[in-house]
Amino acid sequence: MKTKLFALFLPLFFIVATSLQADPMITSWFTTYSGQYARLYATDADKTSGNAIRTWSKGSISQTVPAYCGIYYVAYSASWVYVRSAGLPGHVMGPWYLNAGHTTAFPNYPKFTGTLYRFPRTTSVPSTKTLTGLGAIGFFVDGVAMFDTRDAFYWNGTADANGTGNWNREAWVNEGVTFDPGYAHQPGDGTHHYHADPIALRYQLGDHVDYNSSTKTYSESTNTVTKHSPILAWVRDGYPLYGPYGYANATNASSGIRRMVSGYVLRNGQSGSQNLTTVGRTNIPQWAVRLYNVSAAQSGPTVSTSYPLGRYMEDNDYLGDLGYTKGTDFDLDEYNGRYCVTPEFPNGTYAYFVSINSSGAPAFPYNIGRAFYGNPTGNTVSSITETVTTNFVGGSSSSISLAPPSVNNTSGNVTLTWSSVEGGTYVVSGTSDFKTWTTNAASVTATGITASATETGIAKTNANRFYKVTRTGLPTTSN
Repeated sequence: MKTKLFALFLPLFFIVATSLQADPMITSWFTTYSGQYARLYATDADKTSGNAIRTWSKGSISQTVPAYCGIYYVAYSASWVYVRSAGLPGHVMGPWYLNAGHTTAFPNYPKFTGTLYRFPRTTSVPSTKTLTGLGAIGFFVDGVAMFDTRDAFYWNGTADANGTGNWNREAWVNEGVTFDPGYAHQPGDGTHHYHADPIALRYQLGDHVDYNSSTKTYSESTNTVTKHSPILAWVRDGYPLYGPYGYANATNASSGIRRMVSGYVLRNGQSGSQNLTTVGRTNIPQWAVRLYNVSAAQSGPTVSTSYPLGRYMEDNDYLGDLGYTKGTDFDLDEYNGRYCVTPEFPNGTYAYFVSINSSGAPAFPYNIGRAFYGNPTGNTVSSITETVTTNFVGGSSSSISLAPPSVNNTSGNVTLTWSSVEGGTYVVSGTSDFKTWTTNAASVTATGITASATETGIAKTNANRFYKVTRTGLPTTSN
């Protein structure tokens, strides 16, 4: 049971307090919708009609009770920041299909994960880089897992097969058709994730994305970019991932805002790259030679309709290997980041950036490159085994926050609005003397992350009024 007391004095005066900015790794998590159920559109028809479901079942996934979405716990020690995530975003997920015509449904649905993940507060930059692995390589601030650029298939010398090799299939090109409007999907185990530009999250964070309420789709805005992108995620090595827009000059916050230009180009003969359609896939690019520690002479399949150019990560060259200069000809290094100042790091930090092209479409290598820039010491943990300071608790344990009461001077009605957890029930009581409490609303069931109740005519007869809101019940949920 949680209770919040609010005193109403007429007339009303409010004081707004400000606080110093804290560590962005602690404060940048997007917790606005922590008390809201995760939901999805099962079909295009559901999306059109706005019929979002809160429980679902498909294949091995059976989400029989609702789950509160997003990040619902943040804590920190001197060395680590811990977050617990539902693995499900605050925007509506789905639908998913296997083909562009949307005639064949995708077989996998997402599930609540309750993942506990920790990120290092102190970063280091090793000379020998670590390749990204399959599964989560970080988490977006809405609690969705970050997967790397690959789709878990590689050329084994005869055919594409599960695993990792020297020619690795990339997800956007090969699996993009299965992504939902937020550019996410999930494998058979239900781990919802982004491989590329998390466009729905960016819309929620105000990062130059438009939303079409009729089609329920997202697109890069055509308006002039006016502000630096926000932090979208944290990577295992402790560095942030920003959206696609940064300062024009990496070290000058007054230099204007523009789209960060990826350091990669398709190996089609442009910018001095090999034309693989002409010469064949007879060698991997130099960035792959460095990271894989193999010779360049690694054969892949001939470019064809079955194996089109762009199918593999190694179909892309890094401009720094072709005689171009980072910071002049392009912005981002082979890991898809740069050292720069940002709004959260005015003194500078290394940061990854989401890559999109001039048309707003996701561009290789999308979120981060094939290896981590820093030492990837962050990972999933089963429990917290040290003393920590709790910064945020949400989901079913969300606290109640009361907004200033709204007073109708004509009717005398006083309306209370408070932050709620979806499905929770609340009792609202009022008093003028702290001796006698009157129940104004005996059972308010929240249908979202805010709830409200009105006491009729009270402002006409009482100069002072005090209210308390008590949460009396919670639904059965996954978290």
